[in-house]
Amino acid sequence: MSEKRLRIAIQKSGRLSEGSFELLKKCGLTISRGKDKLFGRVRELPIDVLLLRDDDIPAFVADDACDIGIVGENVFEEERLSETHEAPAKEVMRLGFARCQLKLAAPKGWTFDGALMLEGKRIATSYPALTKAWLAREGVSAHVVTMKGSVEVAPRLKIADAVCDIVSTGATLDANGLAPVAMVFESEALLIRNANAFTSEKQEVFEALLTRIKGVITSRDAKYVMMNAPRAAAPAIAEYLPGADAPTILELAGDSDKVAIHAVCRESVFWDTLEELKKLGASAILVLPIEKMMA
Repeated sequence: MSEKRLRIAIQKSGRLSEGSFELLKKCGLTISRGKDKLFGRVRELPIDVLLLRDDDIPAFVADDACDIGIVGENVFEEERLSETHEAPAKEVMRLGFARCQLKLAAPKGWTFDGALMLEGKRIATSYPALTKAWLAREGVSAHVVTMKGSVEVAPRLKIADAVCDIVSTGATLDANGLAPVAMVFESEALLIRNANAFTSEKQEVFEALLTRIKGVITSRDAKYVMMNAPRAAAPAIAEYLPGADAPTILELAGDSDKVAIHAVCRESVFWDTLEELKKLGASAILVLPIEKMMA
């Protein structure tokens, strides 16, 4: 890999991987890679892609094996709290996908009435640093048992009294006689970078990629709204449009009393929004998705 090319670390498989590749695709980037290869090359920009285990990504970025990475916030924060690097990777921005929750789960027979119930108990987890940080905030002294997988079986095997694990549907916990009782940490995908300064070539590529990512994120909920309305109603309609900049107002041909209003709404546009616009006098209302946006 050329030292002039920006190196990005991405999870090699799983939900985070799917979201990361989808993000890069929406940024207009195509990645060439063999089926079994652990790296690829972006065609449109000088970027190399390394495919790694998600919990290896913060270390690869911190150790300068990669310049940037896309990683789950839970994994990144676990690494940061573990203080394994003098100069850990730095968070650049939240990416808004791969959301998950780290929850404390206890046997269904427990009547959980607060964190103090865990005093002196054993808690099995793959996230010991996050679990210990939560226990410290709650003022609880408990023994944390670190496990690398199958955390949910720990109470059944008498390894621990409760568990702290990533929960999506809760089906796995339920199958093992457990139920979520407390939220420990909420997570989503992050873009992270090495703490060192990039070369001028890499910085230029990084800024170009960052501009594209921001454009994709900005356009997710944004909608282009068009409608006709009485000229007198235009100020009230412009005020009501959610998250909109100043709209474009055009006079309709052949009718000086009516105008066309076009606006980019940076917040979600719901049915009740359309109903309210209609009450204000709008008609022929169209709401269109925005594929790309650049400020």
